[in-house]
Amino acid sequence: QIATGLFLAMHYTSDTMTAFSSVTHICRDVNYGWLIRYMHANGASMFFICLFLHVGRGLYYGSYMYFETWNIGVLLLFAVMATAFMGYVLPWGQMSFWGATVITNLLSAIPYIGTTLVEWIWGGFSVDKATLTRFFAFHFILPFIVAALAGVHLLFLHETGSNNPSGINSDADKIPFHPYYTIKDILGLL
Repeated sequence: QIATGLFLAMHYTSDTMTAFSSVTHICRDVNYGWLIRYMHANGASMFFICLFLHVGRGLYYGSYMYFETWNIGVLLLFAVMATAFMGYVLPWGQMSFWGATVITNLLSAIPYIGTTLVEWIWGGFSVDKATLTRFFAFHFILPFIVAALAGVHLLFLHETGSNNPSGINSDADKIPFHPYYTIKDILGLL
């Protein structure tokens, strides 16, 4: 995801007038640009499938009992969702404003800090070029934050000595000494 994203960022312009044109340029003029774009988009979908399977496995095996590891995992999920939302609205330029408007309304509903949050993230309630530029900046930086959080996630996981997080018995196929080795040795003696 990060590799394809870096190649896309080389050709993308986060301007409301040229965003869609730059995506068209990537697909038509850049060598294998269409492939890079679709690998980035479909890779994100596959990443979410893997994340949801990972969360489901964690729920099934009771991994939520590792509070620090679980909470960092939840933060990771939210960070990936935020990254995906901002990436989703990037290609469309002006058409992305409906998505930004919906999120603006949701954020502004937060008591006390809603208005300030909207003005800080979006630069006000009018959604324009600054919005797309900020979305691109956040979409660019968040995957690196996600990678760092994944490291912290693993750090807390291994702090509990967990090299077997699913708790499956590792010697289920182990054969007891007698009668297997006894018979084997007697047959070897003959």
